[in-house]
Amino acid sequence: MFSFRTTPLEQQPDLLLKGGNLGILCNQTAWHPETGEYLFETYAKKGNLKRVFIPEHGLFGELQDQVKLDTTEAYNNICKDVEFVSLYGNSEESLYAAANKLSDLDVLIVELQDVGCRYYTYISTIFNLFKTLKKYEIGLSVYIIDRPNPAGRQVEGTMLRAGYRSFIGVEGIPHRHGLTIGEMAYFLHNEINAKFPLHIISYKATHANKDMLPWSIPPSPNFPGLFTAHFYSGQCLWEGTNVSEGRGTTRPFELFGAPFMEELATYNGKHGLENWNDPSGPLYDEGVFVRWMKFIPTFHKYKDECCYGFQLLLNPNMQYHALAHNLRILRFLNDNCSGFGYRPGKYEAENDKTAIELLLGDKELIDFVKGEGDWADIKEHIKVEEQKWIRKSKKALLYEDEQLYRIK
Repeated sequence: MFSFRTTPLEQQPDLLLKGGNLGILCNQTAWHPETGEYLFETYAKKGNLKRVFIPEHGLFGELQDQVKLDTTEAYNNICKDVEFVSLYGNSEESLYAAANKLSDLDVLIVELQDVGCRYYTYISTIFNLFKTLKKYEIGLSVYIIDRPNPAGRQVEGTMLRAGYRSFIGVEGIPHRHGLTIGEMAYFLHNEINAKFPLHIISYKATHANKDMLPWSIPPSPNFPGLFTAHFYSGQCLWEGTNVSEGRGTTRPFELFGAPFMEELATYNGKHGLENWNDPSGPLYDEGVFVRWMKFIPTFHKYKDECCYGFQLLLNPNMQYHALAHNLRILRFLNDNCSGFGYRPGKYEAENDKTAIELLLGDKELIDFVKGEGDWADIKEHIKVEEQKWIRKSKKALLYEDEQLYRIK
């Protein structure tokens, strides 16, 4: 059973919402200007909220990337008689809600702000819940309070290949997918042929969601604003390298650099280039301006060290394919920067592959950034994959005036 609803959650007539046992999956972005409350506060006052599930980064976005939440004691005094359950602990089992934490519920409400890329783990958390509901034939009703996709309807990249699935990548989803979180939930519900009832509340149902007012609240610690969404599909790849992705600065995923990249300071002069925005240069892309700079991260990679690097600034008059641009930059550093390297070892739960392998999720892309293959072939490969995804995901689109597209 599926329904797409155009009135707010509080106006839904379903009796289970009013009198059944409720669970909520949410974080700090489920704060409502209309009430001045978090969603869990509102339903705790109604008296039928039984359990709150918490994704990566904690209930208030207080935890950095990959910091595990093994105890929820810090939340115990928030709502009386409400249990808080972490879905991002140290064990891989913790990524899945236990069946007995779902079987005593009548309704599960989900309100999270996604950012439009498969690396962002909230989609994986929702998908894991769906798989548990299907596996144990738990028939509770799921309500998704939809939000606009801050990265827009643009599609980038290739669909994640078999063998590369992990908590930072659902198989079959491209790097930048173009769907809202509600549409993605609908897509995944269909992919596994789930039978539990799914109801999507349109993001246009409330002015706050329609106008993206909650974007004053970052969805995670290193995603400070809307502009970040335009870079994230490409800049997140630096997590798989020894280059800082800008964590520990006020512009994560917009800056990147490392102390060893200082050797690039003489590159333009040696190769007859005017600057890093020279159309003949290795970092040039018509969608952005490239500003060389130095920065000192206050935490994470190269804490308190001076990094030579770059800031990407969107060109407002042009389209920008962040993944394609950063693939070319990775290849450039791989071929021209002696200190550059890829992060070794296991990176994320549910897969033993390295970070760059899981982030790229496609052998052709992995081989390219490591020095093999031609960009023209990779560009065509990405084009074909984007076209396939646009066709495949069309059935999940819920807003008639919004269609997926790719940069030609």
